[in-house]
Amino acid sequence: MRRPNILILYTDQQRWDALGVNGNPDIQTPHLDTLARAGANFDRHFVQNPVCMPSRVSFLTGQYPSTLGITHMGVPVPEDIITLPRMLRNYGYTSANIGKLHFLPHANRDHRKIHPDYGFDHLEISDEPGCYEDAYRAWVRRVAPDQLENVSLGLPPATETWQRMMRIQDGIKHPEERFPKNALAFRGKSDVTHTAFVAEQTIEFIRQQRDKPFLCISGFYSPHSPWVAPQEFIDLYHPATLSLPEFPPEVDARRSDTLCSDEELRSARQGYYAMISEVDHHVGRILGCLDDLGLTEDTIVVFTSDHGEWLGEHLRYGKGYPGPDCVSRVPLLIRWPAGIDSSGQRISRIVEAVDVVPTLLECASIQLPSHIQGHSLLATISGKDDKTKDASLMEMRGWKALRTEGYRYVCEANGKESLYDLTTDPGEYHNVAADPAYASIVAEHRQRLLFRLIEIERPIPRVWTY
Repeated sequence: MRRPNILILYTDQQRWDALGVNGNPDIQTPHLDTLARAGANFDRHFVQNPVCMPSRVSFLTGQYPSTLGITHMGVPVPEDIITLPRMLRNYGYTSANIGKLHFLPHANRDHRKIHPDYGFDHLEISDEPGCYEDAYRAWVRRVAPDQLENVSLGLPPATETWQRMMRIQDGIKHPEERFPKNALAFRGKSDVTHTAFVAEQTIEFIRQQRDKPFLCISGFYSPHSPWVAPQEFIDLYHPATLSLPEFPPEVDARRSDTLCSDEELRSARQGYYAMISEVDHHVGRILGCLDDLGLTEDTIVVFTSDHGEWLGEHLRYGKGYPGPDCVSRVPLLIRWPAGIDSSGQRISRIVEAVDVVPTLLECASIQLPSHIQGHSLLATISGKDDKTKDASLMEMRGWKALRTEGYRYVCEANGKESLYDLTTDPGEYHNVAADPAYASIVAEHRQRLLFRLIEIERPIPRVWTY
């Protein structure tokens, strides 16, 4: 039995509604929309942490952040951690991660040093576009050396501090402003963006595979800010035509010319959508490569993201506490023509990012290790499973959140509780935890969170009775 290939297309900071197929009339994502229509589209898929590093390691291990002991940024992932490529290695898989992985803090290290493999056979790591001497800049130096001075999107603030304290001068030309709240045209040629790099090297890796099944993770940085894309993708959008978020009156009153103005919000969306359209273009190239090589039928393609983006909602940008839907709900598309007849499925049950690894293992006929905390979605995709996960768990240092059918409940270390009624307040602007009318619902969610934490406990196995 030859096991299926696995291709994971993994963006950074992409909201669930940032796909045309998910109901966004403004965005242009034809290739991803086609992928969704050819497979299963999970429209209520939630990640387990609202920031990059904890979410990514949770996703690739099938374990919750608290189990891993990684609930916030800046924690180096242990080199011996059991990741998906390690689970696949005994079964003949060759594995690669191209682009972003973000298992190590990137702001205070030398990116020329050999990166831990974390079970991958092939690594081309570039966690940020163009600002470090990493695999991306090495690739640009080879294919278009005259473009090197154009590829940095800016020096991360923590890196700037570290370089100043360590008296490091990297010699790289960086834009002065790191996080402008508007669309910016990429300064170089369109074919040397970070997204193009990830796509090109993904295609090269796939073409090199012959007799062995492969796992390839394409780690796109887009649409993470700053919102920089080639001009042709920015030109797909006219800011005046882009929809704006709806604000409650008391929040709308706080907006100004310098805080989430209509002009700012529309320009931010223009850049954000342009970055996603660029990803979509290159996803089309990658999927075309599978077609050309005759690999489409027996390759499982997963498209997802590590978390979402405020994009001006709550007058904020980025991601983080308390992980509302715009931050925690992300796309999940799964297509496997030879193994799952799932064409055109839209699955509205609650699922979690920790469910993806066990799904892939079951598709590959590999037993699930006992430490795995997610649940395979294969039966659901195959139409054989009526079981519904009743909630999604999000964990970060100092707080935990439970997303149920109609509510988000947040419990913090200081005793504060929040409850958002998504049936009447989908934007999650009003905390009703103190409202007597919701007292029983708060109590119910408090109990459900406790039960969930007990359910996911994975104590170290004992070797004998005592």
